[in-house]
Amino acid sequence: MTRYRTIATLFTFAAIALQTSPGLAFSPEAQQMCSDDAMRLCSSEIPDIPRITACMVRKKAQVSPGCRAVMDREAAAASATRKREAAAQ
Repeated sequence: MTRYRTIATLFTFAAIALQTSPGLAFSPEAQQMCSDDAMRLCSSEIPDIPRITACMVRKKAQVSPGCRAVMDREAAAASATRKREAAAQ
């Protein structure tokens, strides 16, 4: 089970990465809040990270409120960063 927990953590971060900038560091909160959802919703996609990522994004409506909040918050932060970078150019 520990192996699957590690894989779940990795693909949770990959899922959030699709919605955030590639350079954004993932918080311990994201790991804590989303690992169980990733295992529950997307375990059939292990070990294919791109498929797991797509699964988490596709099933975002089914994730727990805590995971959704983290995903939304990190996506909003990444969006704000991209807007600032675009405005600076």
